[in-house]
Amino acid sequence: MSDAITMVRRNVRHTRRNPIVLIMTIALPVFMLLLFVGIFGDALKAGFGAAAQGKDYIDYLLPGILLMAVGYGASQTAMAVNQDVTTGIISRFRTMAISRASVLTGHVLVSTVRTLVSAALVTAVAVLLGFRSGAGVAGWLGAAGLLALLTLALTWLAVAVGLAARSAEGTTPFLFVVQLLPFVSSAFVPPGSMSGAVRWFAANEPFTPVIDAIRALLLGTPVPHGGAVALAWCAGLAVAGYGWARLLFRRDPAT
Repeated sequence: MSDAITMVRRNVRHTRRNPIVLIMTIALPVFMLLLFVGIFGDALKAGFGAAAQGKDYIDYLLPGILLMAVGYGASQTAMAVNQDVTTGIISRFRTMAISRASVLTGHVLVSTVRTLVSAALVTAVAVLLGFRSGAGVAGWLGAAGLLALLTLALTWLAVAVGLAARSAEGTTPFLFVVQLLPFVSSAFVPPGSMSGAVRWFAANEPFTPVIDAIRALLLGTPVPHGGAVALAWCAGLAVAGYGWARLLFRRDPAT
């Protein structure tokens, strides 16, 4: 625990000295929010019938934007971990009498908190733009908990990608995936409005059940499948990312 706290302090100092990471984690989702609400909102709302339900498009959109904030925050973590690897810091940590788990835990904890702070600020902007929730305290807590679990899962995957990549450019595919998948999900329009194989993929990819569950919790409507599918995806990704990251960190750097 002492080693983990030391690593947390290290990563907090890095964030303080490089605030552009936090700024961009907030700025990109806010830009997407403004883009889709201000330019595409009315057309998309009319296309899938949100108006018939008495909901503004921003009420439908916010969960997808929050997921994009989580994905972008995780991609920054992948780059930070890779920088530690390529500059030799990780190799030095391996030779020190410290808990190896603490090195990764420090990255994960700070990244998770940073991403959740950015998600809270993005939500505040959405409220200013007209987002109105029909949920009570339990709904908000449930949505926050599910978002935190997703953040933890993607952050562990990002740590593993950062350890595996040979250079910062090698983490780019991860950024591409976490930023592209929300567009092929229920983030912006219902999968039922898509066609053919795209509709099937959007309905079954990992992000869709998470987005649908967060949306239902925030709007105070029944959660699809009771949230079980969303929780299963988050837990599965978290376990996979954690196991992969620990395996990569333990490997012999000479191999």
